[in-house]
Order: sequence, then structure tokens, then C-alpha cells
Amino acid sequence: MTHPLTALNQRLGGIAYGGDYNPEQWPREVWQEDVRLMREAGVNLVTVGVFSWSRIQPRPDTYDWDMLDEVLDLLHGHGIAVDLSTPTAAPPPWFTRLHPDALPVTSAGTRLAHGSRQAFCPSHPAYAEAADAVVTALAGRYAEHPAVALWHVHNEWGNHNALCYCDTSAEAFRSWLRARHTTLDALNSAWGTDFWSQRYGDWDEIDPPRDTTAFRNPGQELDFRRFSSDALLGRHRAETALLRRLAPGIPVTTNLMGTLEKKTDGHAFAPACDLVSVDHYLTAADPDGHVDLALNADLARGMAGGRPWLLMEHSTSAVNWQPVNVAKTPGEMRRNSLTHLARGADGIMFFQWRQSAAGAEKWHSAMLPHAGTDSRVWREVSALGAELATLTEVTGTRVRADVALLFDWPAWWALELQARPSSRMRYLDMVRSWYAALWSLNITCDVVAPGADLTSYRAVVAPNLYLVGDKDAANLTDYVRRGGHLAVGCFSGAVDSQDRVRPGGSPGPLGEVLGLSVDEYLPLRPGERARLDDGSAVADWAERVEPRGCAAVVRFAKGAAGGPASGGPAVTRNDFGRGSASYVATLPSPQTLHDLIEALAHRAGVRPVVPPVRGVEAVRRTGPQGSFLFLVNHTPHHAKVPGVRGTGLLGTEVSDSGVLVPGGGVAVVREQAPARP
Repeated sequence: MTHPLTALNQRLGGIAYGGDYNPEQWPREVWQEDVRLMREAGVNLVTVGVFSWSRIQPRPDTYDWDMLDEVLDLLHGHGIAVDLSTPTAAPPPWFTRLHPDALPVTSAGTRLAHGSRQAFCPSHPAYAEAADAVVTALAGRYAEHPAVALWHVHNEWGNHNALCYCDTSAEAFRSWLRARHTTLDALNSAWGTDFWSQRYGDWDEIDPPRDTTAFRNPGQELDFRRFSSDALLGRHRAETALLRRLAPGIPVTTNLMGTLEKKTDGHAFAPACDLVSVDHYLTAADPDGHVDLALNADLARGMAGGRPWLLMEHSTSAVNWQPVNVAKTPGEMRRNSLTHLARGADGIMFFQWRQSAAGAEKWHSAMLPHAGTDSRVWREVSALGAELATLTEVTGTRVRADVALLFDWPAWWALELQARPSSRMRYLDMVRSWYAALWSLNITCDVVAPGADLTSYRAVVAPNLYLVGDKDAANLTDYVRRGGHLAVGCFSGAVDSQDRVRPGGSPGPLGEVLGLSVDEYLPLRPGERARLDDGSAVADWAERVEPRGCAAVVRFAKGAAGGPASGGPAVTRNDFGRGSASYVATLPSPQTLHDLIEALAHRAGVRPVVPPVRGVEAVRRTGPQGSFLFLVNHTPHHAKVPGVRGTGLLGTEVSDSGVLVPGGGVAVVREQAPARP
């Protein structure tokens, strides 16, 4: 069966290229110029209607389709397909006036006001009724429109309203808890409510974890995050079901947010979409933002089960929501876009097409900037469109990874609740540091959930599994027993899926496969350092590890220099079954992580895409007809990558000595022989 994104690419005649189009912000005479310039830039797909609810339903009993009718006809007439969005991410003012109790409430009890987007409680029945009505009307009108190639459900689920603490949410939370725990005795046990006299005798006594006098119950908080993600997922499924019933045959997606937000579980949302779409925006203050970009692209591919995915939003230049919104440098947008393509995206989309003249996002860059067509951004946008049109043969190919990196939203939620050993333990920091080591070695990885099928991977890395359930722990243990190679970061296996410490202490169910126990966590004071015997220094965290069959590969230095874990194991290895499992009892330096990953890859028989060249990212996409090697140079200097054979694309020159990648440039090579499938 043809994958929906492959079918979309076939309809478009190549890689999807475009962005959010908001014609309601502009007078009608601008629309003709828009479609003309879209064609000039190579745009073949635009997202329409994301924030149009107040336009298409100006009053509760009135629909006005004039704008959408005209715009969809206009786009179709110019050969531009439409990703038509349900407008439910921004209820109109009339809804709030009629249902003020549907506005979200903070943990402090403050009811938020209308005036932005996602100003609704995800559990409120009035919102569900209104959202279902507008989706039904939209799908009924445009199910047969020839422009509509894709349905876009909502927008960035939970970005601004994931956690609502109102009484309606409280009631829905209680119903969710009954389904999860069945009995109050089971709930009281899971949450440890005998601590601080919190034991519940009636379901109606339970509220969301609102602001209180001291620390909130962590089991309650963790379940509330699960409930909140599930409430939004329920709304996604409701809209999706309506679209599939009323407009069968048109694939459905929504724009997930990867690591940009921890509020919703992307691994749960992805299977509820016909194809996976994501948004990604660089953090301007991060000099290695391109590494985070690669991480999120690999996460998108992991959520897509290895299949191609769609980059729904990124920026041509600056965004508007960071403390300092730095413009992208010349060529950076091209590198960003082609990196997403290299890592499995079969569509490159932006927010948005024409830069807004008013509103909160008027300083967010766009494909057509305020400066118009006589601008660097426009020239780069048009040039990228032309380049993508020449890379059609890449669509449908896949990125093959021998390594999996485990990423888990519940573990992220639990690690960063209140009253942990150290507030300096940040989940994304750990994930990004381990990923950076893989990236620097040109080792491609899929970013997947701990419960994923791991049988196809030679090696698995888990930067942090503070929370791990029995089933996921058994999955990892069986993986190593069968011959896999595993590396696990510190403070893992500490609690079960309800944030309860397991009898016997850490690393809980991972102790057997790792061959150790953790006697005590030893967080370091701010500014304190501990040295390892590999010559590196570590900060923030150490553990006193007791070997139970493992061997120490790296130790904390002896004496005062080694800190509170002086002389003890810092990096271990345990041969288990036909495989091996390593553990890192600290937050290691980049060099220590580099050495660990390099040794792990060697044991597992994992080879880099090409031998590493400093600052040059290498990714390969493969298919039945061959393979495509992408080389992205993140340095200002030319870089030679040896040993590459094939036909250069995008002006790439291939010689007997390899490929010379210009500073800040990208090389693409159709390789001579298919790479290993």
C-alpha cells in the first residue's frame, strides 16, 4: 500500500514545498499576487484555515464560506494543493462570550481570558460540541474539493493550554483515574497517599494538582500530565474520526512539536495520524542549534516508524517569541531545510507564506517577507524551491539507522517534578548531550519510545530513564540478552511508572542487565567538579555504584579530586547474554560520551555514514534505486569528505579524492551503488 505522504508527493510531482497561508489577513487584491509568487517560488502545497474559525463561523448559527471557496478555487486553478486545517485551535469571541466557563484555569486558580489562541479547556463539553460542529461543516463542504490534498487537524495540540485545572477538568480527571486505577485502594497505593495524610476515601475528593502549601503529590502530578495529554489526544481522535467519515480518502495529520514542548506525548499522537508532521524552530541562543534540529528530525522519523514525514513548520529567518530573535545567516535556511530532507522529510514547509502586517506574529519571518521580493530571504526561498524540484527522486527513500536513542515523555515529566535530588538534572540536556556524541561520529539513530521494537538495531542508547515500567525494562533486558548493545545514562531505573521507588533501590529492573546497584545518589553543589580517571571533569551529579558483575571502564579519581564518589565506577560495562550493557553514573563530558559511544559502536559493528569530518553532518537516504548521501557543512570553511563515489546533485562535484563541501554549504550525491538496505 502506498504511504499517504508518498501519494501526496506523487500528486504534487515532487517534494512538498510551501507554508501556512492566511489570506484572511489580507485584502482580496493581494491573493492574486500571492498565487503568482507562489508559483514563482516553486510552492506546491499550502496550509489554509488554521486560525479562520471567526471568519467561517462569525456567529453561532451562521457560516460564511465565501473566502475559503474563493481561495481554494484560486489555489487549485494555479496548481497549488491545499492542506486544509480544522480551525479549532482558536475559538472565536462569540464562543467565549457564550461559554466563559470553558476558558482554561491555571494551577493557581486564575481563569485565563480570551485574546490569544487555544483559549479553551480541552475537557469542556461546550468546546467539544462547537469544535465538532465546525469540523463537520468544514468537511461536508470541502470533502470533494479538488484542491484539498491533506487534512490538518487543529494546530500544535496543547502548546498553550495543555494543563487546565478547572472544575470541568477535575471531573474529567476523576473519570480518567477510575479507568486507569479501577479502585481507590489502587490509586492510594500508586500515589503513596498515606504520606502527609492524603489518603482518599471518595473519588470526589480528588482534584487536579493545584497550587498548595508545599510540594504537590508527584504521583498525582504525573497522572495529571498523562490525563491532560490524553484529553487532547481524545479531541484529536474526535476530529480525525469526523474527517475520515465525511471525507474518506484524504489523509489526516497534525503538527506535532517534538522537543519544543513536553506537554503532550508525541509517541501517543503519532499513530493517530495517517502521516507524521512536525514543527521545528531553532533556539537562537544555541550555537549548536543544528544538532537539536537533527535530533528533532530523527525523533520525527522515529514517531513515523521510519517512514517519510512532513516538516509542517520552520522559519525562513527569525522567529518572534524568543528573548532575542536572531535572523538566520545567509545559507542557514537552506542548510536547515536540506538537513530535514536528509533525515527523512518528504516535505519542507514554513510558517508562514506572507509575513503578517499585524498581530502577535508580525515579526516572525515568512517566505515572502515585509521587504518583498527584493530581499535576501525571498531570493533564498525561490532558490530552495528550484533545488527541491530537482530532488524528486529522493522522495520515498528512507534513512536506515543501526542505533536507537530512547526518548520518553513520561520519563521527562517525572524527572522534572518537584523535590528531586537535584533541580539541575534536566531531561533534554541529557538527551541532547548523548545525541551530540552520535551526531559528531556521523552515526545515524532513530529516536524512539522505550517500548519500541528494538530488534533491528545493533545498539541502543538511553540517556535517561528515571521512570521505567516493567514491560519497557524487560524489553531492554531481552534486547541485550539476544545480542544487542545498550548504554544507559545516570539516574535511570529510579522509579516505576507511577513514580514510586522500587524495593531494593536503583536501577530497579535494569540492575540485572547493567550488573550493578546504586548505593547512593551524590548530587554535586553548584560550581563543584569531580574528576574522572580519563582526565575529564564532571559537574552536577555523581553516584556511588556497587558492581554486581559489571566492570569499571572509567572511574572517579581517587581522593578529594574525585568528589563524593571518589575511586568508584563512573562508566561501567556488563556482558550479559549475547550482548553488553554500559552505565554512566554521572553527567559526562562530551569527550567521555564520545569515547563511550565510539566504543559501543565498535562492539556493535555500527559504522558511521562516512568517516567523521569535523563540523560536517552526513546522512544517507536509501531506496530500491540507490542511495543519496547528504553532506552539510556547518563550518565557514571548505571541507573535504574522502571516499565518496557517485553523481553530484545541486552542483556538487565528485572527484577521485571525494567531495569538497563549501563552507556553510550542502552537497548531495547519488551514490554509485545502493547502500546496505
